[in-house]
Amino acid sequence: MSHQPQAQTPAELRTLVLGAIGVVFGDIGTSPLYALKDAFSPHYGLTPDHPTVLGILSMIFWSLILVVSVKYLMIIMRADNKGEGGIMALMALAQRALKPGSRQRYLVGLLGVFGAALFFGDSVLTPAVSVLSAIEGLEVAAPTLHNLIVPLAIVVLLGLFMFQKHGTERVGRVFGPVTALWFLCLAIIGIWHIARTPEVLAALNPYWAYYFFAHHEASGFLILGAVVLVVTGGEALYADMGHFGRRPIRLAWFGFVLPALVLNYFGQGALVFSNPAAVQNPFYHAVPGWALYPMIGLATAATVVASQAVISGAFSVSRQAMQLGYIPRLVVRHTSESEEGQIYVPAINRMLLVLVIALVLAFRSSEGLTAAYGVSVTGTMLIDVLLLMVVAYNVWTKARRWVLPVAVVLLLVDLAFFASNATKFFDGAWVPVMISVAAFIAMRSWRRGKLLVSENLNAQQINREVFLQALAIAPPHRVDGTAVFLSAGSPGVPAALMHNLKHNKVLHERNILLTVKTLDEPYAEPGERAELRELSCGFKEVTLRYGFAEEPDVPRALARGAVPGLAFDLMETTFFSSRETVVAAPQVGMALWRDKLFAFMARNASPATDFFRIPGNRLVELGTQVTI
Repeated sequence: MSHQPQAQTPAELRTLVLGAIGVVFGDIGTSPLYALKDAFSPHYGLTPDHPTVLGILSMIFWSLILVVSVKYLMIIMRADNKGEGGIMALMALAQRALKPGSRQRYLVGLLGVFGAALFFGDSVLTPAVSVLSAIEGLEVAAPTLHNLIVPLAIVVLLGLFMFQKHGTERVGRVFGPVTALWFLCLAIIGIWHIARTPEVLAALNPYWAYYFFAHHEASGFLILGAVVLVVTGGEALYADMGHFGRRPIRLAWFGFVLPALVLNYFGQGALVFSNPAAVQNPFYHAVPGWALYPMIGLATAATVVASQAVISGAFSVSRQAMQLGYIPRLVVRHTSESEEGQIYVPAINRMLLVLVIALVLAFRSSEGLTAAYGVSVTGTMLIDVLLLMVVAYNVWTKARRWVLPVAVVLLLVDLAFFASNATKFFDGAWVPVMISVAAFIAMRSWRRGKLLVSENLNAQQINREVFLQALAIAPPHRVDGTAVFLSAGSPGVPAALMHNLKHNKVLHERNILLTVKTLDEPYAEPGERAELRELSCGFKEVTLRYGFAEEPDVPRALARGAVPGLAFDLMETTFFSSRETVVAAPQVGMALWRDKLFAFMARNASPATDFFRIPGNRLVELGTQVTI
């Protein structure tokens, strides 16, 4: 079952293409602001002569073809998980093809989690570098305004993050036209300069990339750290596949976005041919003087759109990670009544805001930030192709004959990009690495801590069959109504049930042991949503299943008859849940500092009952202490 939007008419297809242009290509579309400028920064020590410019343009063009067009658009987008894309979906798809509990499955999980952690690092850098690059156009228009760049960038970013709570639904219609106008202006500027210096089109020949490598040796390798900036945002094409579908994204890329980007990059190169001093900021120097201020405004709007898309992606990845059990449950708010994917996660938004503002204040220019940019992006792209190879080998038994050889070539390209960016570690690349490592440690500690808590609770539980036999021999007092006891799915008796029976000395007339499971697929099929098993003594066992792209709503599922054979009245039902207080202890479980980290996250996590949308006036929580 695919959940990708299916365009039924030309009008619907045009709407999806326009939406994809606005949301999917925002990040990659703002790269012309800083990519060629960074290539000629003092860090690389290159002279803007004709062979060098042609070599860099050739590398830019063929990177767009190999990495974006071939790798993501033609191959990786085939690896959809029931229509959903993104690194977490790809990880789940790869794991499903491997034996449960195997070392290979564990390693794939590590790769996927670290890729998600790298994505969070990218989510911090993209808004900072994009907005700074756009506003730095003021320096070209009026050098005396230099001191206003950082304050204005902070104001724009504060407005962007404060807006998140209102969602993107109200301005969603604007995103497409704004970004489409941006790409149209990129193409016009490029054509204008190419017409004056058409010899720049020679860079379409890959010979010039080879010539550059042959004559620059070490510099030829290091320059890949700047070239990779043109493909930042490639992951977004795959991550947003579930919202728009393959065809609209491919049509938008090949029919509009790719030509506009290539024309603009080559137009900037043509300008540098005639005016080598323009390498200080080739994008804004390519803009006619009368259009400079309007272009700064349009560039700022485009970078806000690009940043909005990355932030929304961080919210989506966070929700998937929550469902798969890699981060604590957080408050998730829907910002649209019609689009399930439009969500707002306040805790993630606050964290990103603090980190982005800190980066702007620390680096104070896009040139400084582009040195940090790239490691997280290339790391994610590298993990994508490794997971693709796992899927191709285990799932695509027919296509793997050609996919695997191509994937090996793409792997070599990604390794070269990653290695060249790694050389910038002490120039600022340590920042996204530090953010990503911190996120990875937190996710792994949460996953491991939850397993330890579950093992601790299971060890204390009474066998369910023994418990029911004891009830039959010595039945307690019964009261009217239905009790739903949340269970982790173990064969034992839920702690909340034992505490209730111990302290209140009663049982309800009808008792449901409820387990909510998350599948390694984005959506649960209708037939696998619910399962009912009759037990003795008035007990029933119910299992509800949700995909990692869905949000569980337990009362709604029960009230709407999702469980065949189960009559449910919310007004006569009480939900019982146990809430664990985690105590960190030395020589038990993980390292003590990881135990304390897990305990801190557990204290600040949203209760499972909130996550499952259980109303507070129908809920009884019973606490228990767990030592790990």
